Amino acid sequence: MSAKQYNSTHMLKFLLPSIVGIIIFITPINVDGEITIPIAWLAETLDSFLSPILGELIVTITAISVIGTILYRYLYPEWMRRSLFESLFSVTPVWLVIRIIGFIFAVAILFEWGPEWFWGEATGGEILGLASFLLTIFLFAGIFLPLLMNFGLLEFTGVLLHIIMRPLFTMPGRSSIDSLASWLGDAAIGVLLTSQQYEQGHYTKREAAVLGTTFNIVSITFTIVVLGYLDLTHMFLPYYITIIIAGFVAAIIMPRIPPLSRKSEEYYPGAEPKTRNENSDQPAITRAWKGALTRAGDASTQEAGRNGIRNVMEMWLAVIPIVMTLGTIMIIIAEHTPVFQWLGLPFIPILELMQVPEAQAASEAMLIGFADMLLPAIIASDIQSEMTRFIIGCLSISQLIYMSEVGGMILGSKIPITFWQLVMIFLLRTIITLPIIVLCAHIIF
Repeated sequence: MSAKQYNSTHMLKFLLPSIVGIIIFITPINVDGEITIPIAWLAETLDSFLSPILGELIVTITAISVIGTILYRYLYPEWMRRSLFESLFSVTPVWLVIRIIGFIFAVAILFEWGPEWFWGEATGGEILGLASFLLTIFLFAGIFLPLLMNFGLLEFTGVLLHIIMRPLFTMPGRSSIDSLASWLGDAAIGVLLTSQQYEQGHYTKREAAVLGTTFNIVSITFTIVVLGYLDLTHMFLPYYITIIIAGFVAAIIMPRIPPLSRKSEEYYPGAEPKTRNENSDQPAITRAWKGALTRAGDASTQEAGRNGIRNVMEMWLAVIPIVMTLGTIMIIIAEHTPVFQWLGLPFIPILELMQVPEAQAASEAMLIGFADMLLPAIIASDIQSEMTRFIIGCLSISQLIYMSEVGGMILGSKIPITFWQLVMIFLLRTIITLPIIVLCAHIIF
């Protein structure tokens, strides 16, 4: 499409959906004194409305995931021979087992079968509640994601922000939208957006892996929740500045070291690599505008609707069973075994060397965030030193990977990351960010 073919229709097809998408996914709003974004507010509202039956819905979704996978894998009836069913139910035996376990866990937790340490509010009950919220966030995020992806916004921002994202973080400019969506909304949104773009050929394996594990920070709202547990709400500004500094340094380093640096630059199998239009003699704003209008001109509202429904189904049937399985197992280990206390022992001399008060108590919270991001704050809430609580709160956010949500989502998506690579990335982020956070804490306190 040449420049002469651009008209007001193309402009409207670019501007209207993109503006609506920005409002839904990125624009902060104040609801009852709390800062959130419309997509998160919609999910929370629906979550409250459906709360009496959300547990049953989770059981139903995990059951469909298991039954559909068994039918597709072992019977393969004629009506399932479509690309949609392949994307939903074509999984390896290992993932089938995980889906079956997720279904069993969902049923047992809902009906409180077995010992209370399994289905209690602090373990299985918390994961079932998280899965219920994911059900609603996936519904709205999946439906509305095409507003960001299909009508030119990513093409526009990709060109303009390439000059920042590529040299600093080795990422294409369009990835900035992924980061903003998770930062202002929820990390689940960022993972979903990254996975979808990877499958469509916008990101290489390395870029998708970096974005999924390095840029999907939890929302501002959640950081405030962590501060509440730590009784540090009065320190939000220095707290969030510290997180930004630590996260910025980690985002520069992580893409340049293994395992992320060793990911290939190949694209998703079967996807057609998309032209990025990042380098040209034309001004960036001109290339950005033309790229956006070209994408908008090729966009189809019907296709966007189909993609939205497909997004929802894929995330429901692929991710929720994994979150139920891995999230429940990890949080039980964290709550009812000393495993993470043992793993934290090597941090005691390190924390003492850094002159962190109550180093032994702090060490117990160093790695437990891998199970769930709220657990470090819960454990650290009894620590007397305000400085130590501050360090643990900042670290728990900066580590990013936690299996009760983001980790399970990444493993359930098409993003090319394994469980053990997630473990390594979590440890590396801890090693990189801890000295920065401690240094900031010494300056602040």
